[in-house]
Amino acid sequence: MKEAYLYEKKEDGSTKCNLCSHRCKIKKGKRGICQVRENKEGSLKSLVYGKLVSQNIDPIEKKPLFHFLPGSRSYSISTVGCNFQCLHCQNWQISQYPRINNGAIIGQETTPNEIVYDTILNGAKSISYTYVEPTIFYEFAYDTGILARSKNIKNVFVSNGYMTPETCRNSVSFLDAINIDLKAFSDKFYKEVCKARLQPVLDSIKLMYELGIWVEVTTLIIPGWNDSEAELKEIAKFIKGVSETIPWHVTAFHPTYKMLDRPPTPVKTLRKAREIGLEEGLKYVYEGNVPGEGGENTYCPSCGELVIARYGFSIVENRLKNGKCPKCNGPIDGIWQ
Repeated sequence: MKEAYLYEKKEDGSTKCNLCSHRCKIKKGKRGICQVRENKEGSLKSLVYGKLVSQNIDPIEKKPLFHFLPGSRSYSISTVGCNFQCLHCQNWQISQYPRINNGAIIGQETTPNEIVYDTILNGAKSISYTYVEPTIFYEFAYDTGILARSKNIKNVFVSNGYMTPETCRNSVSFLDAINIDLKAFSDKFYKEVCKARLQPVLDSIKLMYELGIWVEVTTLIIPGWNDSEAELKEIAKFIKGVSETIPWHVTAFHPTYKMLDRPPTPVKTLRKAREIGLEEGLKYVYEGNVPGEGGENTYCPSCGELVIARYGFSIVENRLKNGKCPKCNGPIDGIWQ
């Protein structure tokens, strides 16, 4: 077991974890909400350090990141556990594994060196810490990320955004890009669906952007929960308030896990959400989980020219020239090399 990062020891033998915004106070022998950090005799330990349950080579577009090394591959890893309990989690078998299996921890023992070596061997340009909230295996992500950066490999978080400001600032030393789920714009949704709060997510989006980490935002649109025009406008306005250059991915929901009472998201809803985002002044808004509808393409915000054509997670055509539009030479925001 690895001693946790960013925690406090208390006089009564308890520990306070400062990695995520739950800031769990954990008594001896007990675990935090994520179920993968335990107080062992007054010291907080990570139970999942290097214990990976998923290792895949993914297109970076799957994260989704559309303005970060497009067309490249990302070595994607995960442990079990999560600090959210989303009713619609598509990876609930691993995110909720300890919670539904009496605290059991599984995973193949792996080292940061092995992950970096495999990344290079597979020709991937980045490592993505994904599938569950990466904050819960932060120690392994940090150690791997520091080593990866020394080898000129980029690092990506796919996150629910519930990390603390301390964690955000600590991540500057290795993190290059992050996609943050902004699941809704109400505490009601976060409390009832995720067992969390909205404000820490908003704070993380702002801070990550201010710290110079490339940020993209995803909202999974769920019929009857967060699909009203009013709420979509609020989300778009918030993102625009941080920066009009932040790409917003509005993606289709499919019934899963404990949320089987909702229908899949209609394409027309995604189209309307995209229109709202553009009307509110965002430069880049994308429709997700509906390949072939055209809402996946990148267009120049200055002249409207097609810059990158996509189908699903694949690049069909990349006309970008040194980060600029091929027609008007206007800048397209992103990290391209």
